[in-house]
Amino acid sequence: MEIKDTYRTLSRKSEGSFKDKGSKFIAHALPVQTDAEVKEELELLRKHYYDARHHCYAWILGHHQDEYRTNDDGEPSGTAGKPIHGQLLSNELTNCLIVVVRYFGGIKLGVRGLINAYKFAAADAIANNEIVTRIIKDTFEVKFDYADMNDVMRIIKEEDLEIVAQDFQMTCRLIFAVRQKFSEKVQQRFTDLRKVEIEQK
Repeated sequence: MEIKDTYRTLSRKSEGSFKDKGSKFIAHALPVQTDAEVKEELELLRKHYYDARHHCYAWILGHHQDEYRTNDDGEPSGTAGKPIHGQLLSNELTNCLIVVVRYFGGIKLGVRGLINAYKFAAADAIANNEIVTRIIKDTFEVKFDYADMNDVMRIIKEEDLEIVAQDFQMTCRLIFAVRQKFSEKVQQRFTDLRKVEIEQK
C-alpha cells in the first residue's frame, strides 16, 4: 500500500462572518503547527475581541489529523466547537485553527440556529482562504569522511534531496529532507555506502 505523504492545510490567515437576529459571528481561520501556537493565537484573539460574549474554536494538528480539540466557550454543548470542527473535517484540513467570536444580539437562536451560525461563519473563513497541499518530508543526518564526498553528493543530486544543513570539517555532516514515500529507498542507498552513517532526525 502506498504511503500517503501529503496533507491539506490553509495557506494564510483569513476571516469570515455570519449574522442572524442581531448576533454577529466573526470567524478567523489560520494555519498552525503546534499546541503552543494555538494557545498564542487564541490569547491574541481574546484580547482583540475582549468585549465579545463567546470565543468558540476547533483545531486539528498532525499530518494525519492526529490531534484535535473543540470548545463551546459557554454556548450549549455541541453547538459551536463541533460544527467548526466539522468544517475542518469536511475540507480534509489539518494544522489549522478556526476561532469564531460571537457578539450576542439579544435574541436567542436556539440549538439549530447556533449550529448553523458557527458552521456558516467557519465555512466563510475557509472560503476566503486558500487550501494548499503540503508534502510530508523525513529528515536524515549523514556522517562521512571527506573521501566519500563524491558518493554522497551523487545520491543527493540523483534523488533530488533538499539539503537542510551541512558542515564539512574532518568528519563531514549533512542534513537533508526527503519526501516520505522515498525515505526507505534513499536511506538504503546511503546504508549501502559502507563508510557512511545515516540516522533519521
